[in-house]
Amino acid sequence: MSSSSSEKRVMVLAMDQTENSQYALEWALDHFFTPFGSDAPFDLVIVYAKPFPSVPIGTVAGPTPAVAIGPEIFPAVDLELKLVADQVTEKAKQICTSKSVHGALVEIVEGDARNVLCDAVDRHRASLLVLGSRGYGAIKRVVLGSVSDHCTHHAHCSVMIVKKPKSKK
Repeated sequence: MSSSSSEKRVMVLAMDQTENSQYALEWALDHFFTPFGSDAPFDLVIVYAKPFPSVPIGTVAGPTPAVAIGPEIFPAVDLELKLVADQVTEKAKQICTSKSVHGALVEIVEGDARNVLCDAVDRHRASLLVLGSRGYGAIKRVVLGSVSDHCTHHAHCSVMIVKKPKSKK
């Protein structure tokens, strides 16, 4: 981060493997960082919430005979989650570099994205949280839960939800 970090506000940006979060990062860089060079109004903290491995122990039925799943699967699942986290954070760094934005702090924090992001806002004393929008309809939001909805109600800062424009066909 720059030497004037104490003077700058902090922006926490939520990153995951979706195109929507990549778009949100590019949009934030284009509007708050690239035009200002080293005088950007924010220090940037990019946060990826790495899910806990949550493979149920028991049997899984499928087209083949039922397969027993036990604790031995957790290392493989955890490795896969770590690989995804590394890919996401590497992509975030590449996007920052491509926009000539240097000095962003990139974090991988294990846990539910809703809690991870609100905690990151508090930990970094952020004044802005930026999230990409998945564009879920009302039913999917109710069933799956909405990270952005949770953060707008629980984060101790302003929340900006960046929507990727629908492609013209």
